[in-house]
Amino acid sequence: MEHVGVTDKENQIAITEFILLGFGDFHEMQPLLFVTFLFIYTITMSGNIVIVLVIAADHNLHTPMFFFLGNLSFLEICYTTTIVPKMLRSFLPVREMILFMGCVAQLYIFGSLAVTECLLLSVMSYNRYLVICHPLSYASVMNFKVCLQLAAGCWITGFLTPIAMMVLTFTLPFCASKEVGHFFCDFMPLLKLSCTDTHLVEFLSFTVSACVTLVPFLLTLISYYRIILIIRRIPSTTGKQKAFSTCSSHLLVVSIFYGTIIIVYGAPVGNQSPALNKAFSLLYTVISPMFNPLIYSLRNKEVKGALRKVEAKCSLS
Repeated sequence: MEHVGVTDKENQIAITEFILLGFGDFHEMQPLLFVTFLFIYTITMSGNIVIVLVIAADHNLHTPMFFFLGNLSFLEICYTTTIVPKMLRSFLPVREMILFMGCVAQLYIFGSLAVTECLLLSVMSYNRYLVICHPLSYASVMNFKVCLQLAAGCWITGFLTPIAMMVLTFTLPFCASKEVGHFFCDFMPLLKLSCTDTHLVEFLSFTVSACVTLVPFLLTLISYYRIILIIRRIPSTTGKQKAFSTCSSHLLVVSIFYGTIIIVYGAPVGNQSPALNKAFSLLYTVISPMFNPLIYSLRNKEVKGALRKVEAKCSLS
């Protein structure tokens, strides 16, 4: 028993880096996966960067709705950049290594941005609720100061929330292996590498996940439920269809985002399938950031008009 304890301690000290296995099971598909995810990454970055620049440049878009959209797009740029470049490197023939502190940084930034997005999506749905259900008092309620406070609250809360989980996770002894069965340093795959009891950390993960996903998700659903009640009173059939189309697309995005996070971080570590974990993680780390610009902004008339202005200026110059 003494020899085993010494071995565990030695392994714990020796681990200064992790190996990201990524999608190593799909050896023959590595080139195709690399090209596919590189294309998605390019589209995601281009779409979100364009939205941030257009909102910043066009004074007509300096409204609460576009202020929050700009925050969301900036968040998606950071969110995607934290995960995807490292994932793309895992498709190369050389095994992808990440230093211990690099893993800490990636998980902390990813977790912080995920919490921030949960809160920001809820704020955006509340803003939409005020626009549609309380148009007369909207300007006084959602003024610039309130927008700044809500956005700052989302970002500050997002970057404070994961700290306790980070401290508990990275003070665990990692002596089982240094191979992370994921395409990034995610919380659950790291816990599987620990050679000690992780029930306390798992319970904290479940509690935090419930607070930062279920509560904002329920507030989002309530906001859209009230919006739908108002939409049903619209006399025009065309108006109803258009409004329902917009709300349904937004609800689909937030449902996928919140739902996958609840599934991945709410389930016990031992009950999770690595393949399903990766699939769900792809939805909220890669797929959702690509569709958010299309759903929230590029279908919007004001954004389209601003893009046409930019295009016209570029053509004249």
